[in-house]
Amino acid sequence: MNRVFLYARTLSHLRFSQLAYLFLRRGLPQISSQHGPKQIVRRPNITIKASPSVTQSSGGDYRFVFLNQCVDFRKDQLDWVCRDRPKLWRYNLHYFDYLQDSHRSAESRCHVISDWINQNPPGTPDAWEPYAASLRIVNWIKFFLSLSQDSVDNGDEGKRNIREPWSGVPKAEWLKSLYRQALWLERNIEFHFLANHYLKNGVALFFAGMFFEGRDAERWLQKGLKILREEIDEQFLADGGHFERSPMYHSISVVDYVDVLNLMMSSGHAMAFTEMEHFKVRTDEALNFLHDICLPDGDIPLYNDSAFKIALSPSRIFEYARQVMGYKVPAPSADLFSCAKGESGYYILRKGSDMMVIDCGTIGPDYNPAHAHCDTLSYELSLHGRRIIVDSGVYDYEPSPQRAYARSTRAHNTVVVDVQEQSEVWGVFRVARRAKPLFARLTHPGDGHVKFEGAHNGYVRLPGKVIHQRSIEFDGASSWLVTDEVQGGGTHRIDSFVHLHPDCMATHTGQTVLISDKEGIPLLCVENVGSGDMKVEQGWYFPEFGVECEKSVIVLSRTGPLPLSLAYRITKTSESV
Repeated sequence: MNRVFLYARTLSHLRFSQLAYLFLRRGLPQISSQHGPKQIVRRPNITIKASPSVTQSSGGDYRFVFLNQCVDFRKDQLDWVCRDRPKLWRYNLHYFDYLQDSHRSAESRCHVISDWINQNPPGTPDAWEPYAASLRIVNWIKFFLSLSQDSVDNGDEGKRNIREPWSGVPKAEWLKSLYRQALWLERNIEFHFLANHYLKNGVALFFAGMFFEGRDAERWLQKGLKILREEIDEQFLADGGHFERSPMYHSISVVDYVDVLNLMMSSGHAMAFTEMEHFKVRTDEALNFLHDICLPDGDIPLYNDSAFKIALSPSRIFEYARQVMGYKVPAPSADLFSCAKGESGYYILRKGSDMMVIDCGTIGPDYNPAHAHCDTLSYELSLHGRRIIVDSGVYDYEPSPQRAYARSTRAHNTVVVDVQEQSEVWGVFRVARRAKPLFARLTHPGDGHVKFEGAHNGYVRLPGKVIHQRSIEFDGASSWLVTDEVQGGGTHRIDSFVHLHPDCMATHTGQTVLISDKEGIPLLCVENVGSGDMKVEQGWYFPEFGVECEKSVIVLSRTGPLPLSLAYRITKTSESV
C-alpha cells in the first residue's frame, strides 16, 4: 500500500499529456520509420563552423572511454550491445560524439558508422531510443559536413588513412540511414519526458531538416523550430538559468542553442529565421548565468546530477559562443559581488577568488525533476580559487548505493531532520513529495556584510510540521556565519553536514575543526558556535561519472524540543587570508 501512495505522489505532478504518451509507449510498440524516398537530396549551401567536442582522445581507433570506463574492440568485433556496461555507457557508444575526435583515423570513424548501420536495425535497444538517436543525428550531420569541408580545405588530408574508394563525401548508405533515423525520431518524440530530452529531439529534427531537402525535410525543419521556440522560454528562466537547476544540463542545453545558431548563421539557406534574434538574446542570458555561477576555478558547481567532463567546460563554451555569435565574457572583478538568481534559486557571494554559491530553488520542473537532489539550502565554497566545501556530485545513473547517497540530504551541506529526506527521492530518477522554498533573499546589513536568508518546507510532513530556515552572513572578507533554525512542534533530531574536498585534511579539536591542504597548510577553521555535538565522519565525493573519492564530513548534531538551532562559523586562517 505504501508503494501505491509513493507512485501516486510521484505521478500527481506529471502533465496529463505526459501520462497519455507514457501509457501509449508502454502499451504500444515504438512507431517504425518508413524507408524514405528512392532518391535522397541534400540541401545545398549548408555548412557549419567546427564545434568543440566533449570527447577526449581515447588513444586508439576502436577504444571507447565513457564515464571513466574503457573498452577496447577489434575492428571486426564491435559490440554495440555491451550488456556488461551501464546503460549510460551504452548510450554514449550510440551518441557518436567520438566522430569529432580528430585523433581517430578517418577510416575508423567511417567504419564505425557503416558497422552501426549493419548491426543496429530499427528497434534495436539503446541504439533506437529517441534521446540516443537525437544526439547521433546531430553528430553524424556535423561529421558529414566536416567531410565535405575537409576535402575542400585540405585536399586529400580530409581522407587520410582511407583504404577503400571514397570520395570525401558521405556515402549513400549513410545518408539513407540518417534519413531513416530522422523519420523514426519524428514519430517517436519524447512527449512523455519533455525537458532536456524534448529539446534534444527538436535540435535533431532541425539539423535533419536543414541537411536534407524535400517535403520530409521541410516538415522536420518546422517541427524542430517549433520545439526550439517553445523550449527556449520554457527551459531557460528569466534569470538565464536552466529550469532543471543542474549546471551540467544548463551547459549542455546552452550548447544546443549555440549549435542551432551556428547552423543558422553559417548556412546559405534562403529562409529568413525570424527566431534567430530571440535565440541570440536568450542564449546570451544563459551564457551570462553560467559565467556567474561558475566557481573561481572556472568550472561548474556540482548541483543536481552535475559532474565534470560530461558537458563542455565553461571556458570552451564561451569560446565557441564567441566564434558563433560574438559572445563576450563579462569582465572579472576583485570587489565584493553578490547576486540573487531568484528564479533558478542560486545565490552568489563572491570576493575575488573566494566564492560561495547557495542553492535555495525548487528542485526542478514539477513534471520532470529527474536530476533533482536533496540539496535545498546547501552551498559550495571556494577559497583562493580552490574548492574547499563541496557538493557530493554524481557517480552513475544506476540503482546503486552511490546513486542513493548522491541524491540524499546527508550528501549535501544542509540539515537533515530525524534522518529523513527533504524530498522523497526514490529509484534512479523519481521524486514524490518535494521540498519547496518558502522564501530566499540577499540583504546588506551594513559594514560591508552580505546576508542570505531562506527556508523550505520539505520536513513539514513530519510530526509538528517542521520548517528549516537558514541564514549565512558573509563579512565581506574572511568569515561566513551559518545559522540553522528548525521550527515546529515536538522533539526532533537535527544534523547539519559540511562536506570537505578530498584534498582537505580535517583536524578535530573540541568544538573546532581545522582544515588544511595535503601539505599541512591551514586553510580555514569551522567552529561550532551554537549548542550541539560536533564530529568528523567519512563521506564520498563523485566529481566525475565513475569516480569515487573518500572525503571528510563535519557533522553538527542536536536533539530536543523545537525550536532548535545549530550554528557554525567558517573562518579563513591567518595563513590563508
